[in-house]
Amino acid sequence: MRILIVEDDEIIAEGLEYSLMSEGYEVSVAGTVKAALEFVQEKPSFDFCLLDVILPDGNGFDICQKIRETSQVPILFLTSCDDEVSTVRALDLGADDYIANPFRVRELLARMKAILRRYGIGETNLQPKIVAVGKNQVNLSTGKVYCGNEEVILTAMEYKLLLIFLNNRGQILTRDQILNNIWKGAGEFVNENTLSVYVGRLRKKLGDTASEEAVIETIRGVGYLQSRRA
Repeated sequence: MRILIVEDDEIIAEGLEYSLMSEGYEVSVAGTVKAALEFVQEKPSFDFCLLDVILPDGNGFDICQKIRETSQVPILFLTSCDDEVSTVRALDLGADDYIANPFRVRELLARMKAILRRYGIGETNLQPKIVAVGKNQVNLSTGKVYCGNEEVILTAMEYKLLLIFLNNRGQILTRDQILNNIWKGAGEFVNENTLSVYVGRLRKKLGDTASEEAVIETIRGVGYLQSRRA
């Protein structure tokens, strides 16, 4: 299941992204109305949207209204604006629910599943889908990777690194951004040098090559990029 988070507060966005990724969901984050609408226009689009109200270049209401012109994808507003006027406006525009900060992640997940049930999607359909990565298939439900019928064995750290690239397709990730995402649980064992080693091992296991069709591209002096083509 693909989830779009629209949130300009980096701390909140990173916390949500980490929590939802831990549940096995495929997550993308946008911090502006412009970036969110670019994501929404993708094909295939998202299965669920979490929207903030106040954004640097507009508001979540604009995004909700735009989505509702062409799609009935579930929308949940997640924001510190908990006044009655904002709540009513969100629901009038077609949002499915509205939850104010601070909130508990488990409550958020429960509300998301309740919304999906109202759409006629049962628990068995809440599992993430299989996604293609180069010549490989990643089963996000089981955490396993296959090349054809053969399983590609990844370590926990390699799989976590793969998830980071999957959830940021088309975005250049600096080394610091990647390290910040995988630091928890890795401690002192992950730094810039070992990150290069992990990326190299992951590339090798995925059958990656230094070509235009590379799964993970090196952006010299900056970091890495997983192309949307891969």
